[in-house]
Amino acid sequence: MSEENIYTFENPEYRQTYWHTCSHVMAQAVKRLWPEAKLAIGPSIDEGWYYDMDVPFPFTPEHLEQIEAEMRKICKEKLKLERFELPRAEAIQFMEEKGEPYKVELINDLPEDAAISFYKQGEFTDLCAGPHLDSTGRIKGNALKLTACNAAYWRGDSNRETLQRIYGVAFPKKDELDEYLARIEEAKKRDHRRLGKELGLYLLMDEGPGFPFFLPKGMTLKNTLLDYWRQVHKKYGYVEISTPIMLNRQLWERSGHWDHYKNNMYTTVIDETDFAVKPMNCPGGMLVYASEPHSYRELPLRVGEIGLVHRHELSGALHGLFRVRCFSQDDAHVFMTREQMQDVIQETVRLFDEVYSTFGLSYTIELSTMPEDHIGTVEEWEKNQDILKQAITAMGKDYVINEGDGAFYGPKLDFHLADSLGRTWQCGTIQLDSQLPERFELEYTGEDGQKHRPVMIHRVVLGSIERFIGVITEHFAGAFPAWLSPVQVKVLPVTDRAAGYAGEISAQLDAQGFRVEVDGRNEKIGKKIREATLEKIPYMLVVGDRDLENGTVSVRHRSGEDLGAMPLAEFAKLLAGEVADKTIK
Repeated sequence: MSEENIYTFENPEYRQTYWHTCSHVMAQAVKRLWPEAKLAIGPSIDEGWYYDMDVPFPFTPEHLEQIEAEMRKICKEKLKLERFELPRAEAIQFMEEKGEPYKVELINDLPEDAAISFYKQGEFTDLCAGPHLDSTGRIKGNALKLTACNAAYWRGDSNRETLQRIYGVAFPKKDELDEYLARIEEAKKRDHRRLGKELGLYLLMDEGPGFPFFLPKGMTLKNTLLDYWRQVHKKYGYVEISTPIMLNRQLWERSGHWDHYKNNMYTTVIDETDFAVKPMNCPGGMLVYASEPHSYRELPLRVGEIGLVHRHELSGALHGLFRVRCFSQDDAHVFMTREQMQDVIQETVRLFDEVYSTFGLSYTIELSTMPEDHIGTVEEWEKNQDILKQAITAMGKDYVINEGDGAFYGPKLDFHLADSLGRTWQCGTIQLDSQLPERFELEYTGEDGQKHRPVMIHRVVLGSIERFIGVITEHFAGAFPAWLSPVQVKVLPVTDRAAGYAGEISAQLDAQGFRVEVDGRNEKIGKKIREATLEKIPYMLVVGDRDLENGTVSVRHRSGEDLGAMPLAEFAKLLAGEVADKTIK
């Protein structure tokens, strides 16, 4: 990063420091307005900051306006931020005298050798490790906004105190704040939970929290997506399997998932034996490979599975289709020789490129390295990390290091997709694994006639199918490309006389494999067009008496573009081209 950008939002460290300082300014404003407030924690987050506070009333939008106004005053006061440290006993006494019990608890939980630091600005002092800006004057008061407030448990524990959490965001310039807020409003319009219900795709119901319901149109969307997945994977030489949804505890212990993942697994007892509902497909794939002998001539062996998996997520973490407890995962496992590793990784990245470009999604790559909780030697991990680096570097791909976030059995490449609003979503992953083949004693017969151990990659391109549907619902704002849209064409008869002709058109298009509906209601054509547009159906065929006489259809796109009258065969050719090319529009 160039030196002139160190103190700009292009530098993520400066951005986090700016937002962290804003959280202190907000806490100071709250304490000025309501001195009885007790402060908990106030970190910077990916987009702004929050602060948890104990107050004897719920904050309202009017309260947030008061806090914002006080924050602007504090910014104008240009208060210097000063750091100082205290010994543990003095630090506890200091916070006790200020009536801050949550801060006292935090200090008591710090390691014995920890430096206990504070930051002071004017009359306000907070326990904090920092860093911070040098003055509240660095913050532009007209470019900050408190965006939300909700309840939060102290330290995430539902048995502890309920606090008020205020979220905020700020930027160096007012127009940057305005742009951000406009993007947030657009994101609200695209919220997949709202669109899913409005478009009749999927539902989230209290009777099954975290377990989504797919409606007929949603199933059409999902199945079309899976058909595409199968076409691409067949092209790249994959075979497809299906493994059981439930397997015994012994298998999960052998794979290592029981020790590393059991808190996220649903379990039961069958015939006095512990079983677990699978949270991932990998161990079943190991058993399939081990079920018969293999030769080096078969490798790399590419095996895919659309497996239904279940993971016990905390209720507070559930969010639409983005975080659920039951989802279909497009797992695949590629078994290979060590000499094939780099070629297989590059082939997989090319597959990812093809799939993501089909949806108009760009991506960035993270290389996630060895976590503390891992299996295998450091030497093995370093070798595999180097293989991943070499493979993507040779392709001209950039990556950033994500320290300590690898899978417990191996390092991985995570693919973060950027949608039409510039938001990123982690969907694809390529995980390099030499541990599970060892645990399952997988083998192949080499060219030398001897037994050898394969290595493997675990990989998903879409990830959770449900989550990916949520992502593309928001990416396209529900206006899916014609090839993916649950309904591709709606025929709109203008008059009763044209109703029979509309039915004939529908039958012909249906026979050609298109997804078509007829709106035969006795309504004005303007209303039919408006409603079909709101349903985000790609094409409307308006048919009246003249179309009936001429054997034509009047074609209208959901964008409002009027393509005019044309023979049905001409329209069918146009639509077939879009479907075949997977055109995005």
